[in-house]
Amino acid sequence: MTAIDLADYVHIQTVTNTNEISVQTDNGFLPCDHRNLTYQAAHKIKQLFHIKTGLKISIKKNIPVAAGMGGGSADAAAVLRALNQLWQLHLSQAELAAIGLSIDSDVPFCIYSEPALVTGRGEKVTPLGPLPNMWFVVAKPPASVSTPTILKQVDHAEFQHLDVDSVVTGIKQQDLAMITANMGNVLENLTTKRYPDIARIKNKMLQFGTQTALMSGTGPTVYGVCQNYSRAVHVYNSLRGFCKEVYLVSPYTLPTSQQK
Repeated sequence: MTAIDLADYVHIQTVTNTNEISVQTDNGFLPCDHRNLTYQAAHKIKQLFHIKTGLKISIKKNIPVAAGMGGGSADAAAVLRALNQLWQLHLSQAELAAIGLSIDSDVPFCIYSEPALVTGRGEKVTPLGPLPNMWFVVAKPPASVSTPTILKQVDHAEFQHLDVDSVVTGIKQQDLAMITANMGNVLENLTTKRYPDIARIKNKMLQFGTQTALMSGTGPTVYGVCQNYSRAVHVYNSLRGFCKEVYLVSPYTLPTSQQK
């Protein structure tokens, strides 16, 4: 897994005259009650450390919602890191990740927000160092996908396991060709059956010159990998005629100053 430089903005304000948590967002699709992962993150920290101060959380969404990109988990991780700093809890990344796992399986990775091998239920995060030079063109079709709905349809006996070890080796050797040759998503066929736009966008990306193109998470977002910025710009501009939500991004590593 890797973070990219497409980010939501999470603002947290303490409220001294109440013990309540309120969440506001500029996206009407998102719930702002206990179903919101940032609410759950704040509630978990307040509960664990017996903190009675209220919180007002506002979220400006840039990451597409219900897109298989982990935007909600990234926001929850941001709240955990922020409250750790704000209330001087002195929790390590590993301790924050353990708390995050009780919220969502992607939150532990989002605590680290750097290229990493993620195993187990999401709790085992092994940083891999920087990726080789690459750019991603990310396209979100109009459909929104429910991750639980897709996962309920999974038949593990039918899965062909991917060669993750070769991807890891490619990252350590800074060999983009090895990485892209072994990338895959075992959920892609399952989601594509319900949302054929995924295959259409993927084929367009490959036609326009990406080195590979894959669905992200449970979908429906598709991303293409380019080694050169100029090629990524060409793919980005070409794809905008076929898809409304298109982004040109690069891998991101959380600065050391924000990891505590």
